[in-house]
Amino acid sequence: MTRTATRSRSTKETSIEVSIDLDGTGATDISTGIPFYDHMLDQLGRHGGFDLVVKAVGDLHIDTHHTVEDVAITVGEVFAEALGDKAGVRRFASGRYPLDEALVDIALDLSGRPHVEWHVPIPESLPLGDPAFDPQLAEHAVSSFATSANITLHVELVRGRNTHHIIEATFKGLARALRDAVRIDDASGVPSTKGVL
Repeated sequence: MTRTATRSRSTKETSIEVSIDLDGTGATDISTGIPFYDHMLDQLGRHGGFDLVVKAVGDLHIDTHHTVEDVAITVGEVFAEALGDKAGVRRFASGRYPLDEALVDIALDLSGRPHVEWHVPIPESLPLGDPAFDPQLAEHAVSSFATSANITLHVELVRGRNTHHIIEATFKGLARALRDAVRIDDASGVPSTKGVL
């Protein structure tokens, strides 16, 4: 069973190509024009154990919002496509993930029902990197990904002071939880009383 997908997305604001292999080695090739976002997407691939390629060109002369959103949507779409019918996956995963003083709680379900609970107050801080990644975009990126991937996702900040650490712990935690949830546990069928996810 090959769990891979590739997708292109073009609008007047962005042009994006994404490919993923859920059973890869964590190899990544990320270029969005937003260095901090590249760093977070690299965490998603590496800690998720996914081979992830993201190539994006967006209207960064306006701001980084459109690129962040459209990339997250496309990554979510390829993730969902690569999962296929989800036969044998573990489905659920959760954990607490630290980065120095920051601690983030992640719980998710590959339910086929998109729902996001985001309880991560981001401290006041300057935008990160150049072009700038507004820390408020972390919620939008994670939510857009989970919605497009048809995942139920709960994210809660347990503690933390440094904005970079909080966001990075969130992406690393999401990656590790996804890695656990997509693992083939029982190839006999879909883990749902409905028979589908």
